[in-house]
Amino acid sequence: MTLVKFNNGLKNTSANPFFSDVFDSLINDSFLSDKLIARVPAVNIAETENEFHVELAVPGLKKEDFKINLDKNVLSVAAEKKAENVEEGKKFSKREYSYNSFVRSFTLPESADQSKIDADYADGILKLTIAKKEDAKSQTREIAVK
Repeated sequence: MTLVKFNNGLKNTSANPFFSDVFDSLINDSFLSDKLIARVPAVNIAETENEFHVELAVPGLKKEDFKINLDKNVLSVAAEKKAENVEEGKKFSKREYSYNSFVRSFTLPESADQSKIDADYADGILKLTIAKKEDAKSQTREIAVK
């Protein structure tokens, strides 16, 4: 079922304008996206010969906001940003800044060296670098033909 906002051109002419405002907020796309869809940061995962790279787009946070844990072979990244205090006497007609928390978990492959994981946060990107075990790195050599 799809919700479609109905607008018959009679906006704010109803007998009860409060009902119109409430109904508008229920159908408003930003309401649906903000309240009903879980917010998790976008992630890029890449692999090189020696490492795995995980990058999360998390602008607006500080490095102190992150908690990164390793439990067996599951690497979890969590962050919580608390709402800032609202100035006294300021009345918002709309407030779209949201301060939420998230948790993203990644199952590490057998080839990951769990003792060599580094994290760096700069310019809104959290970068995790996970080294590969020595025996998992591709070992290339030239074979002579006899």
